Amino acid sequence: MGKENEKVVLLDFWASPYAMRTKIALREKGVEFETQQEDLWNKSELLLKSNPVHKKVPVLIHGGKPVSESLIQVQYIDETWTDAASFLPSDPQARANARFWADFAEKTISFEGGRKIWGNNKGEEQEKGKKEFLDSLKVLEAELGDKPYFGGETFDYVDIALVPFYSWFYSLEKCGDFSVEAECPKIVAWGKRCVERDSVAASLPESEKVYQQVLKLRQIFGVE
Repeated sequence: MGKENEKVVLLDFWASPYAMRTKIALREKGVEFETQQEDLWNKSELLLKSNPVHKKVPVLIHGGKPVSESLIQVQYIDETWTDAASFLPSDPQARANARFWADFAEKTISFEGGRKIWGNNKGEEQEKGKKEFLDSLKVLEAELGDKPYFGGETFDYVDIALVPFYSWFYSLEKCGDFSVEAECPKIVAWGKRCVERDSVAASLPESEKVYQQVLKLRQIFGVE
């Protein structure tokens, strides 16, 4: 049996945008996989054993061997299942550019960045978080330009890296009392376009469900 046919399991938490990346990548490649939902406050032995350094989801287990960190998982999926189109362009400079923008999204449009908004009450800290978030989105919007996807006509690596956070926009708007669409209309149009893809629609939860999870997190962290 070839490596690409070995069993694939994803240690997952449904609201994790990082796990969503991996699920989108697997579905884009047509890979069959199982998910194991993790309780992040009572992590399984399998998770702790599979990702002993960070102890976080997602963990991709392929043929019994774990791969950690979502962007590394997306690259691993791209390199392992090669029958479907690559997520990265063939030209080395274009590949480097895609990796740059995925890395930018990773560092700026992140769970921790969003937490500055949903994890604070209205005030200076939340305003600072909103400004950082929107400023970063505007940089990404300028890179997107008038293209349908970051890969041009092709849904690619940067799209996979960024689109999971689209499912959190509503929660950030509700907690921060602002509109992403008013500030970054092209990014919102891009997000809606991406959700029309089966791989994305199947991987992103409903925005209202994410918001209910955020309200629980606010309670846990003592935010009124």
